[in-house]
Amino acid sequence: MNIRTTEQRHAFEVFPKRDLAIVRGEGATLYDATGRAWIDCASGVGVASVGHANPTVAAAISEQARTLITCPGVFYNDVRARLLEKLACITPPSVSRAFLCNSGTEANEAAIKFAMHATGRRRFVCAMRGFHGRTMGALSATHKHRKAFEPLLDGFDFVPFNNVDKLRAAVSDDTAAVMVEIVQGEGGVRLGDAAFFTAAREICDAHGALLIVDEVQTGFCRTGRFFACEHHDVRPDLLCLAKAMAGGVPMGAVLVGDRVPAEVGMHGSTFGGNPLACAASLATIEVMEREGLAEQARTKGARFAAAFAARTSPKVRDVRQIGLMIGIELKERARPHLEALMARGVLALPAGPTVIRLLPPLVIEDEALDEVAARLHEVLGG
Repeated sequence: MNIRTTEQRHAFEVFPKRDLAIVRGEGATLYDATGRAWIDCASGVGVASVGHANPTVAAAISEQARTLITCPGVFYNDVRARLLEKLACITPPSVSRAFLCNSGTEANEAAIKFAMHATGRRRFVCAMRGFHGRTMGALSATHKHRKAFEPLLDGFDFVPFNNVDKLRAAVSDDTAAVMVEIVQGEGGVRLGDAAFFTAAREICDAHGALLIVDEVQTGFCRTGRFFACEHHDVRPDLLCLAKAMAGGVPMGAVLVGDRVPAEVGMHGSTFGGNPLACAASLATIEVMEREGLAEQARTKGARFAAAFAARTSPKVRDVRQIGLMIGIELKERARPHLEALMARGVLALPAGPTVIRLLPPLVIEDEALDEVAARLHEVLGG
């Protein structure tokens, strides 16, 4: 079978495809059918944080697949119960119960509904450059990709990220929730200010609004803490998670606090919280804790930043880094440089038209990170 032509013939293609067919992965390395290797600095868009084909996760999936794959939420389940308990232990103390789903956009959709139900309000304040997903509710909260699908849900307003005055002016007693990322991933790896999040909490409390924190991309050790909100002691009312949550198995979650009441029938998911995904998530979290992946993200991110800064390039406008979440903003288009990196054996991502984004598996070896820095210097002329 020719992988490329088969996909081209049968896929309803919505992705900007690259000329590469991946068939195998191990740790931070991906391989094509010929056996050529690439250093993976995309990790499935921030998914494979514990590495590709992680043995602990693979064993947990295999064992659970032989035991029980699916069990809807109308029944109790032992593996789901263990994961719910674990999530309550590792997430911020302001949230303690979880709705389990299958993706980040589903988590954000659910959070929007839960906030409406809890407050009886329909207005939301979100950040410019923010990204929360591509389904119609999550897209309504997203600052880009909107025009072709308008009209979307009514009642979504946008303010500049990190602008406290604009946020204060936008939130009112009609606001259901403020919805923000701690680091804007798709928006260019833009880091939030502690003062902005402190103000967001105070403004929400003053108006009876809820604070939704989207950690779909930043959660599970990516930024050097288990959750990025820990950097600023942010206390969300709803915390949205996905991507790295289950080692590559599709999974998402919304963690909620006491101000968000549940009502039977208000929401649901056929596959959400299935035992297979729950087993994968428990194993993934075990690896993260046992191997200290938050600390690894801190030290490796700092190592890369130092190696990259050792040589400067006139093409680079800015470098934004927190843990192993890295954005290199250029003075020109990023796409040609991403293609040049791929030709040199490094896979990276865009984050807007001018930003090279690196999201390597957190288990990546130091030598591989040094190699990535060297290849970037080649491509950018540093």
